[in-house]
Amino acid sequence: MKGFVTAKEAAEMIKDGDSIALGGFLGLSLPEDVYYELEKRFLETGHPNKLKLCSVAGIGGDGKKRGYNRFGHKGMVGELRCCNITFCPELQKLASDSDFPTWMYPQGVMAHMMRAIASQQMGVVTKIGLKTYADPREDGCKMNDAAFRDKREVVKLIELDGVEQLYYPRWDIDVAIIKGTYSDSHGNISGEHEAVMLEQYEKAAAAHNCGGIVIAQVDAIVEDGVQHPKNMICPGVIVDYVVVGRPENSRQNYAFPEAYKPELTGEIRIPLDSVEPASLDVRKVIARRAAMLIRENSYVNLGVGVPTTISSVLNEEGKANDITFSIESGITGGVPAGGLGTGCGFNPVCLFKQTETFDLYDGGGLDYGFLGAAQFDEDGNTNVSKFAGRVVGPGGFSNISQCARTIGFCGTFLNGKSEIEVKDGKLNIIKDAEGHKFIKKCEQITWSGVYCREQGIQHAYFITERALFEVRREGVTLIEIAPGVDLQKDILDKMDFKPIIAEDLKLMDERIFRDELMGLELLPSA
Repeated sequence: MKGFVTAKEAAEMIKDGDSIALGGFLGLSLPEDVYYELEKRFLETGHPNKLKLCSVAGIGGDGKKRGYNRFGHKGMVGELRCCNITFCPELQKLASDSDFPTWMYPQGVMAHMMRAIASQQMGVVTKIGLKTYADPREDGCKMNDAAFRDKREVVKLIELDGVEQLYYPRWDIDVAIIKGTYSDSHGNISGEHEAVMLEQYEKAAAAHNCGGIVIAQVDAIVEDGVQHPKNMICPGVIVDYVVVGRPENSRQNYAFPEAYKPELTGEIRIPLDSVEPASLDVRKVIARRAAMLIRENSYVNLGVGVPTTISSVLNEEGKANDITFSIESGITGGVPAGGLGTGCGFNPVCLFKQTETFDLYDGGGLDYGFLGAAQFDEDGNTNVSKFAGRVVGPGGFSNISQCARTIGFCGTFLNGKSEIEVKDGKLNIIKDAEGHKFIKKCEQITWSGVYCREQGIQHAYFITERALFEVRREGVTLIEIAPGVDLQKDILDKMDFKPIIAEDLKLMDERIFRDELMGLELLPSA
């Protein structure tokens, strides 16, 4: 290690046009003090500018000013490679306006890319992204006009032994900025208080092996020998500079009022019955119907938004311990947190790296994935990555949706403001929203219903508060409707395509629509 420096000194080491691998997962494990000083320096001097940014996960901080939002200034970013900028309004606006080329990769591809760069491989070869926006036959990961104008192709379609694959070429990294809990005098970084383990080592190794520098922000310096070897996330031999972050910019999380919550690391366990049950509304209706699809002893991933309510439902029904939750950040077991806390969980059983978790996901090890969606189309495709003029990105959606054995896309039937009453075992639509989600063609394909039907190995559902659809070989099929709704007026008239209607069309279980425990029983293990 070359030495201990302030966040300001670290920021001054970064040059115009540097390729930087940024650390963090939404509001978790953010080297926020370094980001703060980078923003401050740019606003004062105009440098560093035209930065080439990349990250594995979206780093939104508190959804307002932290993480990627520190880079949301015109001229500061020259290009962006990441997977999601949902919680980064300033950067998102610049990307949507084509201020710089933006490429969005599947999150698992980005995790594995850090390994590929570190080991000086050519890149990542995988099936992930076939026939979606990532496929060069579609958008080739290009998310704005600036990326389409750029001459570089960041993904190529290849064939190996007669099987189609996508090849994502690597690039070089000049600087890696990572976050840990403690450092000793040699720059050995440990992660005792981190709620996620992420890929700090892979990013650091990538920058080191590209001849770049590694900046590690920590909460405190400890004596040599105090850190347990099993808590180490990055050895000092590949760390160049260590920054002790100021407390306001060096927290475990920015999702909760507490700077450190030990129940997120496994240091303590809290009684799960202390978690407040969700109130009965359309989100809970959707979550309840999704929960009824789950088998006992399953391995289940929950996405951002409505799907996070599924964990609340299972917990309320006393079934949370009958399955194992997984989060792509590396959390296994416990109960996932929601909102800006997405990525961590209460009472986790295991904390793995993202790279390891996506190895398992990509190979088909996930039983269920429940994810949100913004658009559905008549081919069974879904879109979460680019819509309504906004560049958002897929996050871990592409890996999870393509590889889970059963996938459920959860969301309200329509976009916009509505007034819907859930009462006495039925749904009462008082005033409906106006924006259609079920459209002829998605603006971008983030999950391919065509690929799903071709492969024939995945069960896929669109789960809404008033209708349940299944993606079958013959097409999108309506299989259940909510009690209290009119099939024609409330469903078919508000779709831009006509689905197949199952011959045995059923009413959803009325227990879903009552403000009391359902008495949920998970399906028996397969």
